Amino acid sequence: MNKLSTAILAGAAALAFTTTVQAEADGEAVYNQACMACHMTGAADAPIKGDADAWAPRIEKGMETLYDHSLNGFNAMPAKGGNASLSDEEVKAAVDFMVENSQ
Repeated sequence: MNKLSTAILAGAAALAFTTTVQAEADGEAVYNQACMACHMTGAADAPIKGDADAWAPRIEKGMETLYDHSLNGFNAMPAKGGNASLSDEEVKAAVDFMVENSQ
């Protein structure tokens, strides 16, 4: 019974690790699919991913504000980057990805 319990716990830990790694990859994938067109080129005055100076005043407003703007739209940016099929979690993961790469 101990070997079975150990195997189950090891499997659960591996699954949790895989889920965490996958969540990080989703942000980049969503960025590449829905955000990159504007946040790589600066179209419609979008802050370019990696431009710390452009992102600093936005980051100062807090993550909840960034999430709200990306989920609901802000200025020229449409809600969910124009892709209504994205879940809130996917949009937030893309925001996290951009912020992490823009500080």
